[in-house]
Amino acid sequence: MSRIGRLPITIPDKVEVEVHDRTVTVKGPKGTLAMAAHPVIDVQVKDGQVLCGRPSDEKFHKALHGLTRSLIANMVEGVTKGFQRKLELVGVGYRASLLGQNLSIALGYSHPIIFPVPAGIKIDVKDQTQLTVSGMDKQLVGAVAAKIRSFRRPEPYKGKGVKYAEERIRRKAGKTGAK
Repeated sequence: MSRIGRLPITIPDKVEVEVHDRTVTVKGPKGTLAMAAHPVIDVQVKDGQVLCGRPSDEKFHKALHGLTRSLIANMVEGVTKGFQRKLELVGVGYRASLLGQNLSIALGYSHPIIFPVPAGIKIDVKDQTQLTVSGMDKQLVGAVAAKIRSFRRPEPYKGKGVKYAEERIRRKAGKTGAK
């Protein structure tokens, strides 16, 4: 059996999990998330726990089993605690600010980049060079953080760009001077 898929997901207080026609809905203090489970995987709610089952030991079924369990566990954690990614802008003149529902980022281009913040995501700007992307949907938080990072990835010579706070940039030596 899948080691991940067979683990039960404990439902905390103030969280409701419902399964209707392959749709798993999780309601909690931060909001509601829903996901369509694959028809092969059996999702059940019993005794304050969510259990996932699979019909056979085929490789495809094993993979879906673990994936479905992880996605539901992320939904439960998202509606209780939420998720966040921290980004840092490194470089002279690199700064960010919020303009209503848009994020304006100056990254050394001839124009600022205007990024519309998706629904369900909250972006906090601290010190103009530190961003925090937070929300209850783990996939959406990661996708938004990756999109912001993709506007100017950190380069290895000076380390300038948008990087994750925990990211360590591998630096390269520049050219040596002519003799």
